[in-house]
Amino acid sequence: MKQLFLLFLLLFSSQSLANNTNIAFDVDILMDCKFEKVIINNSEYNYETLLPDQIKRKDLINLRITSKKPNTLKVKKLSNFLNKADLDLKIVNKDIILIRAFDTKTNYSESAVFTKKTGEFIHEITRNIDLEEKEKEKDIAFYKCDIKNENI
Repeated sequence: MKQLFLLFLLLFSSQSLANNTNIAFDVDILMDCKFEKVIINNSEYNYETLLPDQIKRKDLINLRITSKKPNTLKVKKLSNFLNKADLDLKIVNKDIILIRAFDTKTNYSESAVFTKKTGEFIHEITRNIDLEEKEKEKDIAFYKCDIKNENI
């Protein structure tokens, strides 16, 4: 999990905006994801890890990721922002799905990484994306997912 987290931070820590990336595979995955932990950085927490008994978080029930070549990607039941956002970066392959969406007007972004092989799902929310890294507010939630239905 540490390696996936480091990959996630490396891929999404820069502020450069990418144009839509071509999607390599049509995907339709429906899954239930159980909340495991969250890492929070804000005025109250300095990259502290909180477990389910320390913070209330909902599991992601019926999370659906659908993609269609070359550039259509939909994410349902993750967040209202991703439901309506234009995704600036989207990469889908058979094993890993990476998603990133920005709202430059509100300095807000959301990213997600799903690794099919392990069922790990990471969802990051970043506020104040235009500030230096130490001043950004981050909420990085980790889930373990069971795939209910998959078409690749």
